[in-house]
Amino acid sequence: MFNIEEELKKLPAQPGVYLMHDKHDEIIYVGKAISLKNRVRQYFQSSRNKTAKIEQMVSRIARFEYIITDSELEALVLECNLIKEHRPRYNTMLKDDKAYPYIKVTVAEEFPRVLFARTMKKDKNKYFGPYTSAGAVKDTIDLIHKLYKIRTCNKVLPRDAGKDRPCLNYHIRQCEAPCQGGISREEYGENIAQVLEFLNGHYGKVLSLLEEKMRQASAEMNFEKAIEYRELLGSVKKVAQKQKITSSSTQDRDIIALARDEEDAVVQVFFVREGKLIGREHFHMVVATAENTAQILSGFVKQFYAGTPFLPRELWMQTEPEDSEVICRWLTARKGQKVHMTVPKKGEKERLVELAQKNAALVLSQDKEKIKREELRTIGAMNQVSDWLGIGRVRRVEAFDISNISGYESVGSMVVYEDGKPKRNDYRKFRIRTVTGPNDYASMREVLLRRFSHGLEEKTRLQENGVGEELGSFTRFPDLLMMDGGRGQVNIALEVLEELKLKIPVCGMVKDDNHRTRGLYYQNVEIPIDRHSEGFRLITRIQDEAHRFAIEYHRSLRGKSQVHSLLDDIPGIGKTRRKALMRQFKSLEAIREAEVEALAEVPGMNHRAAEQVYEFFRTSAAEKEHNDNQRQM
Repeated sequence: MFNIEEELKKLPAQPGVYLMHDKHDEIIYVGKAISLKNRVRQYFQSSRNKTAKIEQMVSRIARFEYIITDSELEALVLECNLIKEHRPRYNTMLKDDKAYPYIKVTVAEEFPRVLFARTMKKDKNKYFGPYTSAGAVKDTIDLIHKLYKIRTCNKVLPRDAGKDRPCLNYHIRQCEAPCQGGISREEYGENIAQVLEFLNGHYGKVLSLLEEKMRQASAEMNFEKAIEYRELLGSVKKVAQKQKITSSSTQDRDIIALARDEEDAVVQVFFVREGKLIGREHFHMVVATAENTAQILSGFVKQFYAGTPFLPRELWMQTEPEDSEVICRWLTARKGQKVHMTVPKKGEKERLVELAQKNAALVLSQDKEKIKREELRTIGAMNQVSDWLGIGRVRRVEAFDISNISGYESVGSMVVYEDGKPKRNDYRKFRIRTVTGPNDYASMREVLLRRFSHGLEEKTRLQENGVGEELGSFTRFPDLLMMDGGRGQVNIALEVLEELKLKIPVCGMVKDDNHRTRGLYYQNVEIPIDRHSEGFRLITRIQDEAHRFAIEYHRSLRGKSQVHSLLDDIPGIGKTRRKALMRQFKSLEAIREAEVEALAEVPGMNHRAAEQVYEFFRTSAAEKEHNDNQRQM
C-alpha cells in the first residue's frame, strides 16, 4: 500500500521529474522541479492558493513516482518526452500532432532532385521549410520542375544512365533527360543553383527572364509558347505574393500569441523565414491546470518545439513563458546556435504579436463548437467505451480481422486508433503462414502471436542497446484490444496474451443476425451499448476499418496471383529472361513451339536455360495428354 505521507518524507532535494498516478495506475500529471522535495510536497499541503482544477487533480492521486536528473535542463527534456508519450489529462496539452512538410533538394546526389519531405533529417541534403500547406509545397515543386526541368525519376545517376528509355517528362519537355546524357553535370548543376535561389525567395531573376521570353515568343508569332511562359509567370507571381509580411531583418523567427477561456486556448504562430512570412498556423490546447498565459505558453513551446526539426533563431512572445531561461537553454542546445526569446513592447514587433493574438482570438471564437463536437466524436467516444468496460483511460486501441475466400490467401489486418482517431502509420498487414484452409481462430492466433512477439523482441533489443522505445513501432502496446467477434476471438487473444505474460484488456465487438454491431463482449459478459451514442459510432468505425483494411490487402494479393506467368514456374527463368522471351516470341504458344537452338538465341539466355524451357513445355504437354487419357478410360 502506497503511503503518501511517508513517501513525501523520502523525496530528495534534487532536480527531477515527478509522475502522478490515479487508482487505475494511469499517469494523470507529469511535472519537473528544481527540488523534488519542495515541489511535490506543495500539492499535498493545505493552501487557499490552489485552483479548483489542481484540487481535483490532487484528490485523484493514489501514488506518485519520480526520476532524479543532474540538472533542471535534463528534467525539462525528460518532462517533454514523458508528456508526449503519456498525454496526462491534467497537463496543459497541445491537441494538434502535425507534421509540417519540407522541400528537399538532394544536393548529395550528382544529379539532384527536388522532393516533398515530411521530416528534416541530418544528412547532406538541403531542406526548405517547414511550410504550413502540403498543397502549396506540391504546387511549388511542380512549378520548379517546369521552370528548371529537374528530373523526377529515382534512378541512381550516372550509374543507371542509358539503361532505359527516357520517360514521359522528357517528351513533354519537362526534363532534359540526364539519364540519357541529354545534359551535362555542370549544366544541370547550374539549374539546381537557380532552384536553390528560387527557394530562398529570390524571384526577381526568374520573373524578368520569363517576361523576356514571353515577349520574344509573342514577337516571333509563337503564341502557344508565349501562353506557356505567361502561365509560368503567373505561377511564380502567385508563389511570390504569398510573402505578405516582410521585415528589414532576414532572421528566421516565430511570432507566438494566444487567446484563452476557462478550458481551452488557441495559440497562433506566424512563421517568418528570411524576413518573409511563409505561413501561419493555429494550435488548440487543453488548459487543464494551467493558471495563466505564461504557463500555457510554456507548455506550448516545450511540446511544439520538441516535435519540430526546425528551430528559428528568435521567438517573439506575447508574454514571457514560465521557465523561459531554461527553455532557451534547451532550444539553444537543440539548434546548436543561440535561440533568443523576447516580448516586444513597441513598434512593428509589438504590432505583429498583437496581430497573432487577434487571429488566435478569432479562431477560438469560431472553432469553439467545432472543437467540442470533434472531441465528443473522438476522445469523448473513447472515454465512453472505457466507462462501459469499467477500465482506466484508453488512448490506444488495436483491432484485428481475418480475410480469406475458402481459405485461399488468408490475411490478417491490424488497425490502430489513438484518442478516437485512426493512426494509419501504425496499421499492419499479416500474410498467414502456418494455417491451411479457412480457420479464422488459428489465423487470428498466428497474427496476435506475431504482433506481440515482435513487439517484445523489439523492446528487449532496444533495452539492451540502451535506447528508449520507438513510438509508432511494434513496441507500443495498446490500452485495449478489440476483436472482430465474440467469445471465440476474445478467448484466442487472452490465450496469446497469457502465453506471452502480457496484461491487456480484450473485448469483442459482437454483431447481431443482420451483421450489425449490438454490444461488447468483455470478461465473459455481453455489455449492451446505446446505438445512438458516439461510443457506438466509434466502435462501428473501428470494426469497419479493420474489415476494410483486411479485404483490401486480400484483394491486392489475389490480383497479384492472377497475373502470375507460366514462365515463372520454370527453374532458372527470372523476370529479365521472361521479358526477353516474350519480347522475342510475342506469345506463350510461340515459346512452346520453339526449338532449343531458337530459345538459346534470345538475349540473356544460355543453352541450359533454353533446355529447361524446352523440357518444361514438353513435360507439361505429356502430363496433359496422360490426364486426358485417364479421363477417357
